[in-house]
Amino acid sequence: MSQRWISERMHQIDASGIRKVFDLAANMTNPVNLSIGQPHFDTPEPIKAAFKNAIDQGYNAYSQTQGIKPLLERLQKEIDDSYHHDDRKVFVSSGTSGALMLALCALVNPGDEVIVFDPWFVMYKHLTTLAGGKVVEIDTYPDFQIDLDKVRSAVTERTKVILFNSPSNPTGSVASVEAVKGLADLAAEKDIALISDEIYHQFCYEKEFVSPARFNDQTIVIDGFSKSHSMTGHRVGYCHGPQFLIQQMLKLQQFTFVCAPHPAQWAALKACDVDMSAEVEQYRQKRDFMLAELEDYDIRGSDGAFYLFVKAPWGTGTEFVAEAIARNLLIIPGSVFSSRDTHFRLSYAAEQDTLERGVEILKEMRNHKK
Repeated sequence: MSQRWISERMHQIDASGIRKVFDLAANMTNPVNLSIGQPHFDTPEPIKAAFKNAIDQGYNAYSQTQGIKPLLERLQKEIDDSYHHDDRKVFVSSGTSGALMLALCALVNPGDEVIVFDPWFVMYKHLTTLAGGKVVEIDTYPDFQIDLDKVRSAVTERTKVILFNSPSNPTGSVASVEAVKGLADLAAEKDIALISDEIYHQFCYEKEFVSPARFNDQTIVIDGFSKSHSMTGHRVGYCHGPQFLIQQMLKLQQFTFVCAPHPAQWAALKACDVDMSAEVEQYRQKRDFMLAELEDYDIRGSDGAFYLFVKAPWGTGTEFVAEAIARNLLIIPGSVFSSRDTHFRLSYAAEQDTLERGVEILKEMRNHKK
């Protein structure tokens, strides 16, 4: 074994700070876990039944690379009805993470620049590195809203992609219609690929969800069933955009993931008919509870998804999280998602008693600096 075997790109990718917290949780006794970025409820029974039935029916081999025909037709109709773009096509991906990797690898040349908004979803930076690109950060503190002047100033001849996520992980912020349109128009003006990560689009509590695809028909949209239907382990996402790019992404999927898990695609087809509005309302109530209980903390965003990105009341974000873990509370340091170390992320996708235990610890920590 030799360290020289390891590629240079891998030395530029750190192990996820989220994964480190997950590993820590496995060795703790009954931790108050507000770190996990997935729904706390199980996959709905009709979806599980469809998955099991698909296995029993023998859908256990590869599907077509682009996905099973019934799911493709269902998704394509919904997309056509929403956008009315002549050239917008969809395919089924191996999770939204898989779609994001395919998009970046299909678009980014070595040295190309990818604009991301700080704080960003942790995967954006590392998958850009994997594709050979360079991340250019646009600061959105303190309110986590997009400043279009900053974006315009950051554009160079090497800018290839803008990565946009609303509702946002980790901040829960939802971009305004004006910001979304401005970003879509700027991308079109500068001939920049705009990737819109819409995995949390069903979780909007006050502001309307608006996709930049409404204003820019070349927008690449990434979405899926993981968060909305608690199917994170099923690995079924989808991507839609201009046909010329979708074909390139499919070519790459054929030689990497091959296809999304076949029986899970039938489960996703069933998910299209399962109403999740009650679960979304439950998360709105959980969000309201957390904001009311943590009113002494500085919390911005929180318009959607199921995260709060909270300013540490003392010390760095990392120092505050270390003390929280010492008190059996698992949260994520903001530096995992940002060039700053001032905040922490918590997820309120948890049972009510867990949230209540968590806020009590945070209240104690707010008033008693280590």
